[in-house]
Amino acid sequence: MADTSDRRARRRAQTLEEILDLALDLMAEEGVAGLSLSAAARRLGIRPPSLYKYFPSRHAVYDALFERGQRAYLEAVRRGAAGREPGLAAMAASLEAGARWVMANQALAQLMFWRPVPGFEPSARAYAPALAVHDHFTALTAAAIERGELHPDAASEEGQALGSSLIAGLLSQQLSNEPDAAFEEGRFTRWVARLPGVLVALYPPR
Repeated sequence: MADTSDRRARRRAQTLEEILDLALDLMAEEGVAGLSLSAAARRLGIRPPSLYKYFPSRHAVYDALFERGQRAYLEAVRRGAAGREPGLAAMAASLEAGARWVMANQALAQLMFWRPVPGFEPSARAYAPALAVHDHFTALTAAAIERGELHPDAASEEGQALGSSLIAGLLSQQLSNEPDAAFEEGRFTRWVARLPGVLVALYPPR
């Protein structure tokens, strides 16, 4: 009986992931807000009511995708900082790794960072990895301050908001104007590595 239950659980998990993959394809084709569960069901080869056994609503699909994306983004920024000198060097590598992930996962990134779906709010579970991302960059900023690379004010609420606005602004411009450009050649993404230098100019060490 246990083996049967395990097989059913694995099949269900595989179907859930397949639905999310199809939803991402549709979002890339039709726009993030244009996701249709009926279209996803047709591509999966099932009747639309059957899909609701896995996700009770369109927003439930968005929520699962939001969580998936935030976990992947968190992994990317952590991996970018790994093995680097703490402080600004790790911050620069982490920002670049995250920006590269965004450019490679544009539909998912739009859902995560630009909120294109009216009425959608991620659940606490889906949003938890985003809080971990915030903690990650807070720790990188603290390390830079400790090393004398930034003024302590960079860790203030204003400093943190400004830092996140800088990277979000570059990526918004890149996605709006040159979504298909290579990262190194993009008019805006090529400046990502210089963002820590902008923070130093704004918050020079004592």
